[in-house]
Amino acid sequence: MRQILFAAMIALAVSITVTPMLIRLFARKHLGQEIREEGPLSHRAKRGTPTMGGIAIVAGMWAGYLGSHLIGLRYGAPGVTASGLLVLGLATALGVVGFLDDFIKLYKRRNLGLRARGKYVGQLGAAIIFGVLALRFPDSTGLTPGSRHFSIVRDLGWLSFIPVLFLLLVCFLVVAWSNAVNITDGLDGLAAGSMGLTLGAYVLITFWQYTNACSTRAHAGCYLVRDPLDLAVVCASAGAACVGFLWWNAAPAKIIMGDTGSLALGGLLAGLSITTRTELLMVLVGALFCAEIFSVLLQIAVFRTTGRRFFRMAPVHHHFELGHWPETMVTTRFWLVAAISAAAGLMAFYGEDLAVIG
Repeated sequence: MRQILFAAMIALAVSITVTPMLIRLFARKHLGQEIREEGPLSHRAKRGTPTMGGIAIVAGMWAGYLGSHLIGLRYGAPGVTASGLLVLGLATALGVVGFLDDFIKLYKRRNLGLRARGKYVGQLGAAIIFGVLALRFPDSTGLTPGSRHFSIVRDLGWLSFIPVLFLLLVCFLVVAWSNAVNITDGLDGLAAGSMGLTLGAYVLITFWQYTNACSTRAHAGCYLVRDPLDLAVVCASAGAACVGFLWWNAAPAKIIMGDTGSLALGGLLAGLSITTRTELLMVLVGALFCAEIFSVLLQIAVFRTTGRRFFRMAPVHHHFELGHWPETMVTTRFWLVAAISAAAGLMAFYGEDLAVIG
């Protein structure tokens, strides 16, 4: 528990301190966000807002994770683990892809960065490396960070993938979650606040898995997860880093996380869902992000089949903006949706635990 608290405090301090440094640096260099011409008219006032704030989030999560482990050495706490490093490595790799996308946008002064093909190559490359490594590094009981079994709240023993199919699942999850968070990052504070709630729920989930791990206390309903405590440290670090960034990103935003942050955070969710054996539970906990990307897919499908638009504009948060909802109202209500989905995920997780034990 102390490691989790130390991780959160360090990550919060680093994120809330580094972000204004980035604001001053990018403002001095005149590196500002370009805005979609077809977007809501109210967003044109945001043109020139410093971007690539995701650098502070990634720095905060790594600082919190490594700093908590350095402090933990004093009282004999466990060291870094394969699961924690793999999840943070995946997030960082996708953050690099996002950084390249943001850098091209700023360099060429346009709203288009990496082409879709280039972005997918980066996402899939990171996913394949993560998937291959996730099935390695067994611990003393033979558990690896990832599992070839499909998972809802825990592994389904009757549904197992061959390695190639497992890699395809990993690729799908990484691309889906990174793009879902990327699409959600369209309003001031929306993605950062929602991620804070989602990761907060996963701190509780991973800590519960740790206190009921089969490796420490074998009993009915125990969890076969390789490094649940370290994953709780990762969640606390990333969640606190998002909160620290939100201090500066809340409306009116002084900086935008950009693809650097949104792709990294989406990769983090994908990695957590795999290493905690909760691929489908993550869909419930992160339902807001799923709704956002589904609204884009639905808009495309309806337009191509009927020639009409289902929403005024996709993703769905722009639909409400064009319905004359103030941006802060959309953001606040979407935060409530994120909080409700996180709470529902926690109830589903705990309810399944009670059902197994009972």
